[in-house]
Amino acid sequence: MSAQTWFLVKDGRVVFTDGTDTLRTPSEGLWSVATGWKDDWMSDWTHVKATKVEKTGDWTILKGSAGFKEGELELTDSYSVTPEGLVRCVRRFEWTGEDTLRNVTLSVRLQEKGNGLSLFAPGIVYYGNKNGASVNPELIATWDSRPGEIAVFEDHRYPMPFVMLENPSSLRAVAVHTTPSPVRGAVLSDQWWSLGAEARDGFTEIVMYSGPIGYNGHKSAAKARQRTFMRYSDTFIDLEPGRVVEKEYYIDLYAIARKGTGFQRPVYTSLDFYKPYDADRFPSFKEIVDTKYRFALSRWMENDVAAGFDMYDSRYSRKDIVMGWCGQADSPGYSFQVLSSRLKDPSIHEKVQRSLDFLTDCKFLENGLFAVRYDFLKGGWDQGDPVSCGQAMYNFAKAIETSRRTGEYNTSKWEKFLRKACDGVSDLILSKEWNPKSTAEGFYIAPLAIASDLFRNRRYRQAAEKAAGEFASRHFEMDGCYWGGTLDATCEDKEGSWAAFQGFLECYERFQDKKYLDWAKHAMDVCLSYVVVWDIPLPAGRMADHNFKTTGWTVVSAQNQHIDVYGVLFAPEVCKMGRYLGDERLVKLSKVMFRTCFQLTDAYGSQGEQLQHTNFAQQGDMSNVHKLRGGYSEHWTVFWITTHFLNAAARFVEMGEDV
Repeated sequence: MSAQTWFLVKDGRVVFTDGTDTLRTPSEGLWSVATGWKDDWMSDWTHVKATKVEKTGDWTILKGSAGFKEGELELTDSYSVTPEGLVRCVRRFEWTGEDTLRNVTLSVRLQEKGNGLSLFAPGIVYYGNKNGASVNPELIATWDSRPGEIAVFEDHRYPMPFVMLENPSSLRAVAVHTTPSPVRGAVLSDQWWSLGAEARDGFTEIVMYSGPIGYNGHKSAAKARQRTFMRYSDTFIDLEPGRVVEKEYYIDLYAIARKGTGFQRPVYTSLDFYKPYDADRFPSFKEIVDTKYRFALSRWMENDVAAGFDMYDSRYSRKDIVMGWCGQADSPGYSFQVLSSRLKDPSIHEKVQRSLDFLTDCKFLENGLFAVRYDFLKGGWDQGDPVSCGQAMYNFAKAIETSRRTGEYNTSKWEKFLRKACDGVSDLILSKEWNPKSTAEGFYIAPLAIASDLFRNRRYRQAAEKAAGEFASRHFEMDGCYWGGTLDATCEDKEGSWAAFQGFLECYERFQDKKYLDWAKHAMDVCLSYVVVWDIPLPAGRMADHNFKTTGWTVVSAQNQHIDVYGVLFAPEVCKMGRYLGDERLVKLSKVMFRTCFQLTDAYGSQGEQLQHTNFAQQGDMSNVHKLRGGYSEHWTVFWITTHFLNAAARFVEMGEDV
């Protein structure tokens, strides 16, 4: 790390600094303890200043005590500076009274001066979630730094357990990393510490509480449903005689080179803390490829008109062949080619040729779109959106490129289709009127860049570079984070970030301009912030039944707060970036991301889409907020879950990586 944070004790307060910026404990007291509960929130606060300071070795220890009619609460903070230049704190609460102290909320409060501070909470809040808020602010957590605003969430909701505040005026940032944990003595089952921020007049507090959560003006509210919150109250604890509760956290203050980059440093600090690099505890690359290929074959269907892969499981009455999200019927046309020497199945050639040939019969729509859904039972094409069209174009481009190397397929129909799609999209992007609503159209960048090589077409390159420049200008300073890539959500999401990441990286590889590598790293780091870097302990349920490990999985979006396997799709690009940047952490992480997501695959090779690591659900019985965490929605088994493994495996093979 380029700078060091240190601390000093002054007038019973602790001041953290890097020599320029400061973070302080509150003036009213180093410790704040609430012993009341009113209107769904903490009340009856007692504030305590330090009365004693000790030094031992590298540690500075502050002590104090809070008196209540039931007895004394002994308070201790122990501080030291880590070799990496962060301040580590262990806060200790010890109840010495003879009676139980009830309705207690323990806290950590750290104040950063300034108005208009931007908040970054991985997987939850991205510089305020401005883009999602412009559509419907009630679907997501938002933040605009107004005094009185709160954004506090359960520790287990965080894929990377930190929050960051960025001051865009001074180009300073502070990150606080917590050691996430459940709380002993909680009245509720499965109650955890919480982490977040509260805006005040002239400063913002980074806070940790022993349970209370809330956002968007709703106190004791959990982001538990796709379109709304659920009440999550009475999150106080009871301290029985002799009870000791501790909370560990780390503080990092630092300068940033430009606006919108404050989040990047704590992302890598979180990787360094948790070291999520042990891929060998997960199923092997061979097992994953063999199993997912076998399951993919179960989705094959054909008749006199059509041939391709069904988006749905056989239990569904619908039978659709769908390109892009979330049917991915185009993906095997690329991945099967690359993996054929490993799979040794003579039927691959026919399935690749027939499936892609059939997809080229789709009808073209306006504005560069084409129909992506074919109704296998009734016949006919419909639907089309930038996400699905861009992803299909990418897979066609990769299929053509792969076939040109081997000469094993007739690509004439594929090339005609891709040219027509690229012509339409280029017309759209190069028009003066082009003004994309979201980063969804970022999925056009990579296929246009590849097609510019395949067909030696300068216009495709111009369109790819214009689109790349547009999304970089919109998102590089995080005035609005990458968004809109998840079709069932309208907010900041990892798919929108992936659209930009994939496009920027493809531009770098095709056009060799370093600015694209810089842009790719920024978008990648947003993608990485959705990656779970720790094994979140789980309550009884389907996930715990299998000793499920959350490391390497990815949170979906600010709106859809579950984890899924989508991260396998950009794992190869994370690996590539590790090679380009000389960062072995990324190489190791990418392999964990691919292999961990095979967990919960059943004997058939099937997996469900939604895994509930936190208090959130989209399907099933969602009536009780306390019964959501640890659940698993296994029946929504759309084809993307299978194809993304095979697509990523093919790219790893092309890269020559041993996964």
